[in-house]
Amino acid sequence: MCTKEQIKRAMDEYGNMVLRLAYTYMSNQHDAEDVFQDVFIKLYEHMDRIQSEAHMKAWLIRVTINICKNKLKSFVYRKMDAYEDGAHSPYIDNNDSFEVISAVTSLPMKYREVIHLFYYEGYQTKEIAHLLKKRESTVRSLLARAREMLKNKLKGEYDFA
Repeated sequence: MCTKEQIKRAMDEYGNMVLRLAYTYMSNQHDAEDVFQDVFIKLYEHMDRIQSEAHMKAWLIRVTINICKNKLKSFVYRKMDAYEDGAHSPYIDNNDSFEVISAVTSLPMKYREVIHLFYYEGYQTKEIAHLLKKRESTVRSLLARAREMLKNKLKGEYDFA
């Protein structure tokens, strides 16, 4: 087990990242907050497995992704009719424009997750491949396709010269 101080420090350091990633998947503030709670409960239960700070960050990302995918697959979640305007989330950086956020959240999940990990979390393609259990070439292809989709969605909004 771990101490309250360790969990608080982890929440302070990685909480925003977990919320942003959860929001990327869930597209709903309340569901993202539920995922956040579930992730840090799991951390509390499994803190003894964490070997280093780098391992903790990767572990939190993997657990967040797994919890989100499980919630999205659940019958209860699919039957819920929850509406929330995703572009005004408190978890999205204020410097991000409404159009870009809307375009990213409209991408299919497999593209959204690589865009988030690459641009928002700063991971390299090799690290993303490890986190998502995909080949690095697959991650590069997904990024290229996602960029092309975003370029088409944002045509006229930004100059891509």
